[in-house]
Amino acid sequence: MTKHRIYTISFARVYPMYISKAEKKGRTKAEVDEIIRWLTGYSQKKLDAKLKQQADVETFFSEAPQLNPSRALIKGVVCGVRVEDVAEPTMREIRYLDKLIDELAKGKAMEKILRK
Repeated sequence: MTKHRIYTISFARVYPMYISKAEKKGRTKAEVDEIIRWLTGYSQKKLDAKLKQQADVETFFSEAPQLNPSRALIKGVVCGVRVEDVAEPTMREIRYLDKLIDELAKGKAMEKILRK
C-alpha cells in the first residue's frame, strides 16, 4: 500500500497554511503554535527545530514527544470526514490538527479548543 501524499510533505510547508487560515480570521501564530504544542507535546523550541529540519508530516507526528490524551475528545467533520472515524493513526492526528485549526478560525475560545 502506498502512503498518502500528505505524509511526505514537509510540515514546514503546511504550517504557514495553518497560520494564514487563523490570521485571516483575526487569530494569531502564537495561538496556532499553542494548539500544535498542546496536541503533540513539542516545546516551542522543539517545534521550531522540526520546522527548520523540514521534517515530513508523518515524521512530525510519529516523533511527537507526548500526544495529548485529551485529543480523543476532538469530534466533528473536516473535509467531509468525521475525525473520530479515521482508522489510520497518522491521518487521524492530521485531522485532529485540522479540526483544531478550523475551530480557532471559527472564533472558538482557546479553553474550548484545548478541551480544558
